[in-house]
Amino acid sequence: MLEVIQDTLLDSIKLLPFLFLTYLLMEYIEHKTSKKAKDTIKKSGKFGPLLGSLLGIVPQCGFSVSATNLYAGRVITLGTLISVYLSTSDEMLPIMISESAPITTILTILLIKFTIGMIAGFTIDLILRLRKKNEEEEKIVDICEKDHCHCEKGIVKSAIHHTLHIFLFIVIVIFILNLVIYFIGEENISKFLENQPILGPAISSLIGLIPNCASSVIITEMYLGNVINVGTLIAGLLVNAGVGLVVLFKTNKGIKENIKIVSLLYFIGLISGIIIQAIGVTL
Repeated sequence: MLEVIQDTLLDSIKLLPFLFLTYLLMEYIEHKTSKKAKDTIKKSGKFGPLLGSLLGIVPQCGFSVSATNLYAGRVITLGTLISVYLSTSDEMLPIMISESAPITTILTILLIKFTIGMIAGFTIDLILRLRKKNEEEEKIVDICEKDHCHCEKGIVKSAIHHTLHIFLFIVIVIFILNLVIYFIGEENISKFLENQPILGPAISSLIGLIPNCASSVIITEMYLGNVINVGTLIAGLLVNAGVGLVVLFKTNKGIKENIKIVSLLYFIGLISGIIIQAIGVTL
């Protein structure tokens, strides 16, 4: 139990800088920039999926948290959010490096995640623009008003308020998830996935949706142990957006929209894994 508490605090505390800087940026955009500047930032979102995919491959789930908050404030597009989610690697990269995996294997996996994230992001944004769905966007100020903070006291105090509010929520959720994984056991999860070769990508994608670094650890270790193939690995890692999904349901109002986003993420990961598995990609 002590280890569960320790892991919870470590996983949560490392997100604090990302949370604070993100909310500080959002407060600055809302209170210090002109309408023209805000419009420019939103329009630059057309290239967001490219930048999102690049940032996502950095081994730190904090980017998915930052992207989620920015999407909740409609600073970035849905396509950019999905591109970050898909390319986020969480614990995959450090584990592969520590296990002395071939550099070509690591780079190929990162390239696959980057490419799928970018393509999916641009495709989603294109479809939404064609359907004119973006007209339903909220403003950043709505988040401030819904959380009942005192934005007039300064952007720093407001950013701290938002950061602590979300941080507490993350600590509670991560603690519950760590407890569940502790009692079920990572070995039992691994055995369950190992015994389902046909449904590998589908099950791996479900495990990847668990907003905890343990899911990426399990999937990566199983691949390195030759228990699962590349397709199953990619399916699980693509949907592994870390704590970003927790923050999504907390900050982005609209449960139906959040469920659709998670479903879209799962569908992309599943289909990608099945295709990679079907064409026989090996690393």
